[in-house]
Formats: sequence, C-alpha cells, structure tokens
Amino acid sequence: MNGEARRDSTAAILAAAEREFSRGGFAAARMARIAAEAGLPKTNLHYYFGTKERLYRAVLERILTQWLDAAAEWIVPERDPAEALSGYVRAKLLDARTRPGASRIFAGEVLRGAPLLMPFLCGEMRRRVEAMGAVIEGWAARGLMDRMPPAHVFFCIWAMTQTYADFDVQIRAVLGEDARETDIRAAAIATVTAFVLKGCGVRTA
Repeated sequence: MNGEARRDSTAAILAAAEREFSRGGFAAARMARIAAEAGLPKTNLHYYFGTKERLYRAVLERILTQWLDAAAEWIVPERDPAEALSGYVRAKLLDARTRPGASRIFAGEVLRGAPLLMPFLCGEMRRRVEAMGAVIEGWAARGLMDRMPPAHVFFCIWAMTQTYADFDVQIRAVLGEDARETDIRAAAIATVTAFVLKGCGVRTA
C-alpha cells in the first residue's frame, strides 16, 4: 500500500473511531463497528493500530493536536490580542458545536484520570501551552492586556467553550426547543468573547 492510500485509510479509521468512541466511551466501542463505518476490513484496524486501546489513544492525541494547532494559528505575537483571542474563542466554539463528540471523548478520559493521555498532557501539551503562554506574557509586557497567568487564561477559555459540547443537552433544555442553532452559536461567541477580552483587560481601539 502506497503512502497516500495508507494516510487515507488511517484518516478514515480515526474519523470513524472518534464517532464510535463518542457514542458510548471506550468500553462500549467495538472495533467491528469502527471498521464498518470506515468502510475497511477489521484486519486493517489491527494492522495500523494493533489494539482498541492504541486506537483510542491515537484518537485522543489527534483531537488534542488539532485543538492545539487551531490555537497556535491565533495565539501568535504578530496578532493583536483582541483579534487573536476573539478568533480563538470563535474557532473553539465552532468546533464545540460542530464536533461535540471530540470534546466528550476528551472529557471522559480526563474524568477517569487520563491514564492513556497523561504522557501527552505532561509532554507535548505542556510544551505548547508554555509556548503560547509566552505570547500572552509578551502582549502584557507591551501593555496590550493585563498580566494574567497564561495557563489559567487557557483553562478558562477551554471551560467556557467546551461546555457547549459537553453540556449540550442542558443548554438546549434551558433555551428551549425553539432555539435556533445559529442564534445559540452567535450568542455563545459574543458572550464568551466578552468575558475573555474584558476579563483579561485587553485594550481595544
């Protein structure tokens, strides 16, 4: 199998696995269902990932890598903090609304102590949060925002945005069945953005 075909098969397996793991967690997931949804023989899953546990870890790391990549597109020194933080909040909320399963898989793993994800959290994730934190500290040093503990800025953004995925049932119950998706999304973006910018003391023109 050539490299492109291998990448396509791997991507199909990971996407199908994310949907399967999001439905009932690790214990309820079945490799046969993942294979069927990916349109591949079950043997392909074992060939590429070996075990369900290794596939689950790959899904978790893929989710976090994609989230960190999205953050790194916005949290850069060249951007104004108002533009950067607003853009990041918007991107995170859109991901929460369109891909809620990813957040639920991550939340489920963390709630059980993150046994499969801890090396990634303590390694790659910590390094990348520290790098983006340096950008926030740089903005503060230039007087563009208040001095805040950078990691806690990210914790707050993640908590506010991921609640729209993890607690979607609660949100829809409170807002009522008539609430339109576009209205929920717009209100969420405006509200969370205001909390972040005002809470961080971001200077806007």
